Amino acid sequence: MTTQTFVHAIPLWLLREYLEELGGTAESETVVAGEGWRAELTKLPDHEIGSLRIGRVELRLEGTAAAVERLRPGLDRKTMRAGA
Repeated sequence: MTTQTFVHAIPLWLLREYLEELGGTAESETVVAGEGWRAELTKLPDHEIGSLRIGRVELRLEGTAAAVERLRPGLDRKTMRAGA
């Protein structure tokens, strides 16, 4: 199972840290692997609205359906932002 998500307003380093807190181990600056799953992080160009710049990261999550389903609720809680 592979999912692709675009995460806004969370820097790549912090998203990597969240994945580690959820049981993953960083293999590099942009790859984190856990039991039955692997995440690849790619920094994208900032989204610009006038003078406002919002960082974006692509999260590509691969793994067994069961592993991804176990990871998703924790990741959703950590990446939830007010007003999003």
